[in-house]
Amino acid sequence: MSSNPALAGVEIKGAMQPGYETILTPEALAFVAQLHRMYNPTRLALLRARDQRQAWINQEGFIGFAPEYSSIRDDRSWQVRPAPADLADRRVEITGPCDRKMVINALNSGAHCFMACLEDASAPTWDVMVQGQVNLRDAAAGTISLEENKGNGGKSYKLNDKTAALICRPRGWHLDEAHMIVDGERVAGAIFDFGLYFFHNAKALLAKGSGPYFYLPKLEHSLEARLWNNVFITAQSMLNLPLGTIRATVLIETLPGAFMAEEILYELKDHITALNCGRWDYIFSYIKTFQNDSTKLLPDRAAVTMKVPFMAAYAAHVVRVCHRRGAHAMGGMSAFIPVKDDEAANQAAFAAVRADKEREATLGHDGTWVAHPGLVGVAREVFDRLMPTPNQLNVIPQGEATMADLVTPPDGPRTLTGLTNNINVGIGYVAAWLRGQGAVPLHNLMEDAATAEISRTQLWQWRKAGATLDSGEAVDAALITRVTEEQLAAWKAQVGDNFFAAGKYKEAADLFRTLVLADRLEPFLTNPAYEFYFAK
Repeated sequence: MSSNPALAGVEIKGAMQPGYETILTPEALAFVAQLHRMYNPTRLALLRARDQRQAWINQEGFIGFAPEYSSIRDDRSWQVRPAPADLADRRVEITGPCDRKMVINALNSGAHCFMACLEDASAPTWDVMVQGQVNLRDAAAGTISLEENKGNGGKSYKLNDKTAALICRPRGWHLDEAHMIVDGERVAGAIFDFGLYFFHNAKALLAKGSGPYFYLPKLEHSLEARLWNNVFITAQSMLNLPLGTIRATVLIETLPGAFMAEEILYELKDHITALNCGRWDYIFSYIKTFQNDSTKLLPDRAAVTMKVPFMAAYAAHVVRVCHRRGAHAMGGMSAFIPVKDDEAANQAAFAAVRADKEREATLGHDGTWVAHPGLVGVAREVFDRLMPTPNQLNVIPQGEATMADLVTPPDGPRTLTGLTNNINVGIGYVAAWLRGQGAVPLHNLMEDAATAEISRTQLWQWRKAGATLDSGEAVDAALITRVTEEQLAAWKAQVGDNFFAAGKYKEAADLFRTLVLADRLEPFLTNPAYEFYFAK
């Protein structure tokens, strides 16, 4: 490709499978390379700033609302742009990875929007990332279809006449794409995912009355939102599209991001329509932020529900900030999924989802997420009943979130069962991720990378703090090693010898245990895992 002058300095290191050439065109790669050259230095500087901020928190034990941005928060006059027509009512959104069948089923599910996830619901192998772009390109064009087991009584999949609005979630700023090199540097996964999707699909989506819509993950500072805004401005200009063509939803799924929710809206006010309560990553971020603070230990993961005070305060804060500024406030994911062949468990799962969605709609959220097509109807019934209008922008929860509201940990149990579940789910999820699967049903819950991150960081923090379980056992390396071996044996018994050997359970356990017992808390387990398994 370097023979093309526009691609000087560009190298593709991933294998070119049939069809990839329609995505990795010279024009598309030149587009991505231009964005990389303009904005990668800023991205790297912002990642260094994250490390510096975390080092300061580790030393001072303090995080709060930034006084230097008080003028943005205090100015009640500014608003974000109104949402486009197909994002005015977002009462039910379905999320999932970008494999072909999932894309078709999600778009046909009856949900208002489908968040096609190239981030935590996808393992970032080269083939998963590029094939995902192929599938999203075909979805945006309306031509996506699938013949499964053709000629052997298989099934055909194609789009219905009416489908969900398509929203793409690129990777976070912290992740690289090791298979595209520009001027000797890896391209950011975020730029690779965004650039290819926008270049190939923006005009096709606009032609059908929709647009290039994105979910932005893992933001920790308003300057990271400003970087996205600058990328949007440049990308629109390069395709001769007006300012505001791109519409973004930002996941408030980090504790630092929650303290800057209003500033994030401000930086993206020409392009943003909503914030989302990404609850599972938020718990992970809480633990990571207070990694050195033994007064901020959380109880078992199962006890950290949206009803505990600091999580309820976070949700109300997001709704309050959004509605003051004319943005939608999206609820998060209840991890329960339908349970086959167990009607009692299935009804319990539906009841849990219904209660979660009733809480969100009553608080003032304008919509919510589900992880499975079978739950679209449950969520829709709740929001149709409690939100008869397209949204609830007029609902503003009373009060203001204080620093204490957002950081005070809840009481709750810290048990051997909780520790064991962390290790079991950590091994199970990481093994699936290493096999190339990013969204994984485990124990009747749909899990993504945030699951393993909560499990890993909670165990690391408990061990670092010298915590004891309710039973009196110390959380130390010996206990973690013993339970890891027990759960590895449990997985082997569950999946059988053959699949255990091929399923990467041993590799997953080794990686998980190594990170839990490390002296330094790795910011994201996906970074070292990617380097070891997928970056080749």
